[in-house]
Amino acid sequence: MDGADDRVTRLPSRQPGWLVLVLAAGPVAGLAVFYFWPFLTLIAEAVTGETVADALTRRTTWNVAWFTMWQATISTALTILVGLAPAYVFARYRFPGRQLLVGLLTALFVLPTVVMGAAFLALLPSSLDRTVWAVIGAHVAFNLAVVVRLVGALWEHLPTDMESAAATLGASPRRVFTEISLPLIRPAITAAAAIVFLFTFTSFGVIRVLGAPGTRTIEVEIWRRATQLGRVGEAAVLALLQLVVLAVIVLWSTLSQRRHSRALGLEPLTLRRAPRGRGERRLVLAVAAATAVVAAVPLVALAARSFSTPTGWSTAGWTNLGRTDIRPGIRIGIDPIEALGNSLRTALWATLIAVVIGGVASLAIAAAGRSGRFLDVGLMLPLATSAVTIGFGMLITFDTSPTDWRASWWLLPVGHALVAVPFVVRSAVGVLRSVDPAMIGAAATLGASPVRAWREIVVPYLWQPLAVGAALAAAISLGEFGATSLLSRSGSETLPIAIEQLLGRTGSILQAQGYALATLLAVATMLLVALVDKAQLFRQGQRQP
Repeated sequence: MDGADDRVTRLPSRQPGWLVLVLAAGPVAGLAVFYFWPFLTLIAEAVTGETVADALTRRTTWNVAWFTMWQATISTALTILVGLAPAYVFARYRFPGRQLLVGLLTALFVLPTVVMGAAFLALLPSSLDRTVWAVIGAHVAFNLAVVVRLVGALWEHLPTDMESAAATLGASPRRVFTEISLPLIRPAITAAAAIVFLFTFTSFGVIRVLGAPGTRTIEVEIWRRATQLGRVGEAAVLALLQLVVLAVIVLWSTLSQRRHSRALGLEPLTLRRAPRGRGERRLVLAVAAATAVVAAVPLVALAARSFSTPTGWSTAGWTNLGRTDIRPGIRIGIDPIEALGNSLRTALWATLIAVVIGGVASLAIAAAGRSGRFLDVGLMLPLATSAVTIGFGMLITFDTSPTDWRASWWLLPVGHALVAVPFVVRSAVGVLRSVDPAMIGAAATLGASPVRAWREIVVPYLWQPLAVGAALAAAISLGEFGATSLLSRSGSETLPIAIEQLLGRTGSILQAQGYALATLLAVATMLLVALVDKAQLFRQGQRQP
């Protein structure tokens, strides 16, 4: 009997090859047509000697590259420096409001970049508007959660005995940090720095909203040369140049983490304790207050500016959202309500596409066993490519018959879904792989075929993670700005496009409308992310015995 039980638990979970092929066919075809084909087209546009020479001999190219590099470097360094204190405090201490502050930082990180740019535009005085320091400040606030999450996750698992021993022997807190703690958390700092650098190097929405007219990163320059100047080849060269830099950063981060990694003797979880003594209480209070200011003040300023006009407080920014004219006969060229409807429709279709493709792909990955990792990695590739590059590749690929799809309404939701599918897959694959193979084996011993046993046992676990993935996909689509800037058509602007255009206009009412739309987008995004958190907590509660 024990031998039979052992055979049941060791029955393979991999399904027949024909089933894997059927499930993987759709996701593979979609990835090939809408990611690899545009990517190869982009390379073909950029590899000619003439386009390379035209792009690299322009002084503008190197000015943009230099600005992109130094602002990303400063933004990354400041984010790490500012984020270490809250990472330590949140990892080691227990105090009222801790979860709320972590949630606020996370809320900032998940906000669309155009909303973060609008929030800092609303917050900063006019002397700092449209300056590089406004851009860097927005980058620091936007990415602070990366440092707090990644570094704090390692810090809270580090054994505290070495730090305590050094302090007992008379080492100052500064020396304990530099000689004991810092070397141990260096891998997490390296990972966080690489992620923040990637985000700030490819900054688009923040630059478009907060940057001065001549302030451009490579990402913005790609959009400018492709859509405004018509220099498609030069834009393709810049896109490939950017991809090379991103690949180098990822490789450096990977090698650096391997070089500095060591056996740390991590504890299951260092129990957080209440601060002791006046010094610790002051530290916790100061860090908590500063974090609250960084996380909450930009959001409050954003909402407040939607009601602010030179003549005082007014609801005109909200009540005039349905108007498309400044005065009779003069139109602003933007319909805010129509933009809201466009965003909702696009998000609905993008979510539907992402959930269907991501759900089927998750089933294929889980059914394929170890070989499913190839499809898994392939579906993650769009995350390693900037949204502007994805949109640009699709723009220059689908512009000739029989695939002249640029005017097709569905191309934009497909572009959004391409970015959202990896999040759906990540939400579902872990759950499917966690299903006990013994349950499938037990069904097989009762006479069910392998496919039926897998369908009846594994597939029902898919629905809850798909709900989580759907919320994430909707949030991503609502706030997507990079690919949308290249793929959206005139008259079909989405909320991020309308926000950027309204904030760039003169006139207090128009700008108030922009802040109102940004507030709506911020609230919608945070509600969707809150739903994801609730769904994950509910799922974890169901797993508890």
